[in-house]
Amino acid sequence: MTARMDEGTNALEPSASVETRLAALELAHQHALREIAELKGRDTLKTQFLANISHDLRTPLTAIITHAEILRDGILGELSARQHESVAGIIGGGRRLLEMVGEILTYARGAANQLEIVPTEVAVGDVIEQVRRLNESLVARKELCLEIQVAPEVPHVWADREKLAHILGNLLGNAIDFTPSGGRVWVHATARHESPRDTVLVEVGDSGIGIAADHHELIFQEFAQVDASASRQHHGTGLGLTIARRLVELHGGRIWLESELGRGSRFFFTLPTQPQP
Repeated sequence: MTARMDEGTNALEPSASVETRLAALELAHQHALREIAELKGRDTLKTQFLANISHDLRTPLTAIITHAEILRDGILGELSARQHESVAGIIGGGRRLLEMVGEILTYARGAANQLEIVPTEVAVGDVIEQVRRLNESLVARKELCLEIQVAPEVPHVWADREKLAHILGNLLGNAIDFTPSGGRVWVHATARHESPRDTVLVEVGDSGIGIAADHHELIFQEFAQVDASASRQHHGTGLGLTIARRLVELHGGRIWLESELGRGSRFFFTLPTQPQP
């Protein structure tokens, strides 16, 4: 009898062990869920903080730039040549800071799924020309050759004009920044007949320093810097390409890169010519 009872007890042990393991796994699962919820909460707070601080920084920065422009224009009295130079530096630095704050604010809205587009029929060539004019002085300062080509058959795209200008501004700004003086940058637009709908392909390229193949995906990640050292020559938030990709995808398009180290870069993105379903 004793032997039979021992055998029966032993027979129950594996079942008890499985139940114990299941209970432990369930406990670990619940603990993981709580940690995930906490991390999501912290991420939401971080995103809201970025949005709030970016919004609050824009007001004093705008005031600094405005007062500097008043000084530059001589409204409060004539300035010497050296004073003009200093005030111009204040205005340039302030505008650069304002652009960076705007990038952070746009990123925060995207991270919180608050980025929205209001698409209408847009002439791609008009937006490219708008962005070209905004970068004209920088192109001249670096003595770059900027080439614009919009194929005659390119139709209007279904896009948010302001967001499209933001995409082009980020890509062209990078091309100019990473191309040495005397180099070449370009923006081309062509029509593509694809299924299920036609698109317009925009290419922004440069003859600059290029990007190694193992960094092609990295540069589209938020806050990524190919050269993250304190002594790097090219500064920024590391959000421009992340935002560009997000905006392209919101339009139903896609963005990609072709580049080799030392042989320049070519960024491509597509935009629909008709409203999305």
